[in-house]
Amino acid sequence: MMHSIKNYKLILASASPRRQQLMKDAGFTFEVRLKNVEEKYPQEIHLEKVPEYLSKVKASAFREELKADEVLITADTVVCIHDRILGKPADRKEAISMLRKLSGNRHLVVTGVSVTTRTEQLSFSSRTDVFFKHLSNEEIIFYVDTYKPFDKAGAYGIQEWIGYIGIERIEGSFYNVMGLPIQKLYETLRKLQFQ
Repeated sequence: MMHSIKNYKLILASASPRRQQLMKDAGFTFEVRLKNVEEKYPQEIHLEKVPEYLSKVKASAFREELKADEVLITADTVVCIHDRILGKPADRKEAISMLRKLSGNRHLVVTGVSVTTRTEQLSFSSRTDVFFKHLSNEEIIFYVDTYKPFDKAGAYGIQEWIGYIGIERIEGSFYNVMGLPIQKLYETLRKLQFQ
């Protein structure tokens, strides 16, 4: 595909269907590789630094296996509200609880991305402020029962029904909220090519 990265084989280390779709839609040719990586971080780390830290942890699990012409892309997304990270909900009850916290409030979505070769690593974070309208219990329950957002940080997908009816506005990248700030990724890949 793109002339700027033609000498590299892209590896996306993510099971996220949204990240995979964003990469495809942006015209990237890539392979998906997966490993189970424990997503732990030091408690003293600032919340906004967690995703970039975790993207580096994920990359370290693959780095020794990378070939000279391979570029690994790893990412992690968190939803932060009231100085607390909302991860993926464990079950229906937790998903409903998370959406009640987000209802009528502004929250922050941060995605950390690492672009890694055998010899170097470029990492960045992207942040987006998301403003939810007040959601009724009926709307929350309908969304959770219909869309089952258990694989999504903060228990919602901006590209789904709840995003259409519940999000008043965002400040920052829409695709960041989906899990991959694709424009920043493209620019980072171009930097890697020309270094």
